[in-house]
Amino acid sequence: MKNQMSIKITSLLFILIMGFFTLGFIAIEKDSDKDLVKTSTWFIAGPALENQEMINRVREEKGIIKVTAKDNPKGEIELNVLITNSDSNDGAPTNLSSDSKFVLITYKSSHLIKLQAREGNSEGTGCLHGGSHPRMDLSPSPKKFTTVKIPWSDFKQDGLPDGKLLDIHNLCKFNFVNYNPVSGAFLEIKSVIID
Repeated sequence: MKNQMSIKITSLLFILIMGFFTLGFIAIEKDSDKDLVKTSTWFIAGPALENQEMINRVREEKGIIKVTAKDNPKGEIELNVLITNSDSNDGAPTNLSSDSKFVLITYKSSHLIKLQAREGNSEGTGCLHGGSHPRMDLSPSPKKFTTVKIPWSDFKQDGLPDGKLLDIHNLCKFNFVNYNPVSGAFLEIKSVIID
């Protein structure tokens, strides 16, 4: 009798453990569907060693974005990704749900990166020029990958404490900008997940 009870308890525990693992994999799969590193084409401008083709090939093969400044770089380096994937760097804006609260980014960077959450133009028709650029800072993390959870309310126009807040219902793309790159400055991004 005790042996049968022990077998039932062991079986129940096994079923519960398998259920937790299954739910965990489903949650991971859902997050990867929202991960812009996995789902979207990335664009680059400025004095970087990598071009758009190289960045996206590495992204597809290794699941990571890598950008390195050229020797004696002149000008800023800007890495862009649209919220809704597009073959163009100027696709349509995305209307995120009001339930969306934050973006989760895992990155490693030798220098300060200004993260801009660029809005569409005032007409709400596109991402080609115009629009505001609420932004915030990604601190340097040169030795290890860091994960930051950034509430939408942290994105303010020009990074000012009293700057206009980001409109998540007219969101075009993220711009990761190194305004003052030096030779060999780098940025690596493992994930950009929108909640």
